[in-house]
Formats: sequence, structure tokens, C-alpha cells
Amino acid sequence: MKEWLGTVARLVVGGVWIWAAALKLPDPEQSVLSVRAYQLLPGDSATTVGHLLPVLELAVGVCLVVGLLTRGSAVLSGLLLVAFIIGIASVWARGITIDCGCFGDGGYDPDAASKYPWEIARDAGLLLLSAYLLWLRRTRVALDNLLFRPRTDPDLDHHLDDHDDDHDDDLDDDLDLESRSW
Repeated sequence: MKEWLGTVARLVVGGVWIWAAALKLPDPEQSVLSVRAYQLLPGDSATTVGHLLPVLELAVGVCLVVGLLTRGSAVLSGLLLVAFIIGIASVWARGITIDCGCFGDGGYDPDAASKYPWEIARDAGLLLLSAYLLWLRRTRVALDNLLFRPRTDPDLDHHLDDHDDDHDDDLDDDLDLESRSW
């Protein structure tokens, strides 16, 4: 059951990342303006982040949806979400009223302060789902399951089972000898 919940978590978080990237990729300059609106990054680094962020979001989203490198993608997802939560909390605390830019747009928004709690709650929920994916070793219907199968040798497993049984028999014999000597 938990593997199916993990699959749903993968699809939800991955789908959100893909949606966010799809809305930003056609207009990279808007993405740059959204990053700049937070007034957190020094110099021209907002330009670099604004251009790279949608690409990273798309890569993380696709990996999560198809179940490829799921745990690593969950880590990246979690780190991005923590950064977004900090960014939104920062502008809220500083009285800056901007659209979060999470799904395109960005820039001044007079109603932004009323949206910040919901945006933080959304990102916190996605962060929890990302953490669940990190904790969970496997999900269903994932490329990870095809590419990174644990290698087992049935003959070796059988041999080990036989050896364990022999060891248990020896232990039983030792216990019998000890009980007889009393």
C-alpha cells in the first residue's frame, strides 16, 4: 500500500514541477523578473537562477513522474521547496507584495500578502510528499524498478537458507547436550 501512496506522491509532486516549468519556459525573461522580485540574490545571479530554474523544475518533474532516480529527485525537490518557502516567508516578513512566480507571472501583486500563507502551506505539503519519497525505498510503476533491481541469486539464497537450517540444527544439538548434563 505504501508503494502505491509513493507512486501517487511521485505523480503529484512531479506533475506540479512539470506544470510550473511549462508555464515558465516559454517566457524566460518573466522567470528572471520573478526571481529578481524577491530581492534576495546578489548582482546578476537572479538572471542565471531565473533561466536555470524552469529547466531544473522540468528535469525534477520528469524524473519523478517516470520514477527515474526518484530518491535523488526527491532531495532536489525538497531543497527547491525549502528555498521557495524561505523566499515567500522572506518577502512576507519584509512587506513585499509580489506574486510568488511559482507558476509563471511574478511581479507586483497588491493581494499577495493574503496568498502567502496558502503558498507556504502548498509548498510545505509538497515538501512532505518529497520527504516521503526520500524515505520510501521503492514505488510502483517506476523506471527505477527496472534499472536498479536488487541482484539476487536464487541458488545462493537457497544455499544460505540451508546453511542457516544446519546452523540452527547444530545449536539445537548443543542445547540438548547441555540439558542432558544437568
